[in-house]
Amino acid sequence: MPSFLSRYATPLTTGLFLVSLVSGIALFFHIGSQYFHGMHEWLSMILIVPFVLHIWKNWRSFLTYFKRPPMAIALALSLAGSAAFVYPALTQEGGRRGPPQFAVVEAVQQATIAMAAPLFGHDGESLAAALAEHGYAAASPEMTFDEVASAAGKSGMDLMGVVGTLKR
Repeated sequence: MPSFLSRYATPLTTGLFLVSLVSGIALFFHIGSQYFHGMHEWLSMILIVPFVLHIWKNWRSFLTYFKRPPMAIALALSLAGSAAFVYPALTQEGGRRGPPQFAVVEAVQQATIAMAAPLFGHDGESLAAALAEHGYAAASPEMTFDEVASAAGKSGMDLMGVVGTLKR
């Protein structure tokens, strides 16, 4: 194992860091996101292994960093930088978390059938009738999609899957 550590820990850490660096920059500038997103996530996870091997290989040298102020300062700045991104999301009143497209789905689920029906090429009555044909018998134009799903014992996402097929 020591010869493996000596030969591969630092080169793998360097190589995977460079991949993470390039893909992270591309993602930041929204260049080729479809190519870089999965690569960045997965290879960054794999980067953990050579990073741990690198730390293990260089453990004594690594410990000396903790005896000097720059490590404490760097860790404090890193924590503060990450907190600047996390804090607003945690303190957002009534704010939602997750991808923004989920906010659109949630808004539709909370709308009445009559309000959202034009999005699917229907009026309230025809969309309610179409939902009734698909097992959502309690559907009426004045009900929200969440209410219709709940009355049928289904999830809102189950209902949205059906609604998505009902576009005229």
